[in-house]
Amino acid sequence: MHDIRAIRDNPEAYDQGWAKRGLPVQTPAILDLDRKLREAQTALQVAQGRRNEASKLIGAAKAKKDEAEAQRLMAEVETLKGVLTDQGEAEARLTDELKAVLAAISNIPAADVPQGADEHGNVEQRRWGQARAIEGPKDHVALGEALGLMDFEAAARTSGARFVFLKGDLARLERALGAFMLDIQTREHGYLEVSPPLLVRDEAAFGTGQLPKFAEDLFQTTDGRWLIPTAEVSLTNMVLGQILDEPELPLRLTALTPSFRSEAGASGRDTRGMIRQHQFYKVELVSITTSDQSDAEHERMTQCAETVLQRLELPYRTMLLCTGDMGFTARKTYDLEVWMPSQGVYREISSCSNCGDFQARRMDARFRKPGEKGTQYLHTLNGSGLAVGRTLVAVLENYQDEGGRIAIPPALQPYMNGQTHIGPAA
Repeated sequence: MHDIRAIRDNPEAYDQGWAKRGLPVQTPAILDLDRKLREAQTALQVAQGRRNEASKLIGAAKAKKDEAEAQRLMAEVETLKGVLTDQGEAEARLTDELKAVLAAISNIPAADVPQGADEHGNVEQRRWGQARAIEGPKDHVALGEALGLMDFEAAARTSGARFVFLKGDLARLERALGAFMLDIQTREHGYLEVSPPLLVRDEAAFGTGQLPKFAEDLFQTTDGRWLIPTAEVSLTNMVLGQILDEPELPLRLTALTPSFRSEAGASGRDTRGMIRQHQFYKVELVSITTSDQSDAEHERMTQCAETVLQRLELPYRTMLLCTGDMGFTARKTYDLEVWMPSQGVYREISSCSNCGDFQARRMDARFRKPGEKGTQYLHTLNGSGLAVGRTLVAVLENYQDEGGRIAIPPALQPYMNGQTHIGPAA
C-alpha cells in the first residue's frame, strides 16, 4: 500500500519507480482521484459546519419569536441533510476507489535493485559449493519411484495433479528436513517458533498483498477463509492493527507449515515431480522491524537461509532479483537457487524479500519510539528457510549414486536415527 501524501509530494519518484517495473505512468489518475476525494471531504465539512450553524440560529430566531426566519433556517437544514447524504456517499465511494487503486499497484523497488524485464535481468551475487560429479544423474521422480517411496499416481487418484504420496524413508526425510531447518533458525539465529493458523480472513490476505490482486492463486474455503500460500501471511499478520514499542524490535518469527497454492499462473510449468505442487511444506522466516534496521535485517535473513544449504552441503547461488522478477510486495529480493544435477541448472529454493512499509500500511501496523507521541509504520521482511519439498528434491538428486541409492547428508543423520543411506545396501 502506498502513502497518498508521499505521492502528492513527489509523484515523479513514484512514476520512475513503477516505470522500472514496466508499469505505465500512474500518478495523474491517482492524484485526480485524490483531488476529487479532498473536494468531497471539503464540501462535506462545509455542509456540516453550515448545518450546525443554522441549527443554532433556529433557536435564536425562535427566542426572538421570528417564526419566518426559524422556518427558513429549518428548510435550509433539511436541504443540507440531503447535501450531507450525497457528499458522504461521494466521500465513501471515492475513498474506496482510491484505496483500491493504491492497493493494486506494486511496491517501489529499492534504489540498488537492477532494472530488468524478467529473470534474465537478475544479478548473481555469489556462489557456494561445487557440484558433485554424477554419471548420468536421474531426476528425483525416477529416484523416488525406483525406491518405491514416491507415488504420484496414487496422489492423482485421490487429489488430482500436482500432489504426491511420500512413504517410508522419504516421508521421514521430509520430516527430518523441517525439524533440522527449524532447529537452526530457533537455536542459532534467534527466531521464535510459532505454530500459526493455516486459515486466514480477507484482512490478513490483504495485509500481506495476496488480495485482491492474486485471489486466483489461493484456495478458499466454503466459509470464506483462505488457505495460506505461505506462513508469511499468518506470521506477518500477528502485528495486524498493532502498535509496538521500539525496544521489542526486531521480532523474528519462524514456522513450519503446509502451504497451499492453486498455481493458477503456472499452467504447463514443472508438471513433472515435486517442484511445483498445490501442497508442500515450508519453513518461513519473518522479521518485523524498523526502517533503519530493515536493510541489515534483509542481509541477515538471507544468510540465515543460506546456512541451511551450507549445512546440507548443497551447491547454490544467491541472486539479486531485477525489477521485473520481484514479487508484488517486495522492494528488494534475494533468491537462493540450488543446483539440480538432472537439469544441469540452479533452481529457486528460497526467496528473501524486504517489503519496507508496504505491508505494514495495508495492515496498519506501527511502532512507537520511547518518549515520542507519534508512531511510524513498521518494516516487514519474509523469506523461505527453506521450501522443504524442493530441498528434499535437491538432496535426492545431489546425493544419489549410480545405483540410485541416496546418501543422507551428515547434518541430517541425527534426525534419521543415525541412518546414512536410503535404498538397498551397496
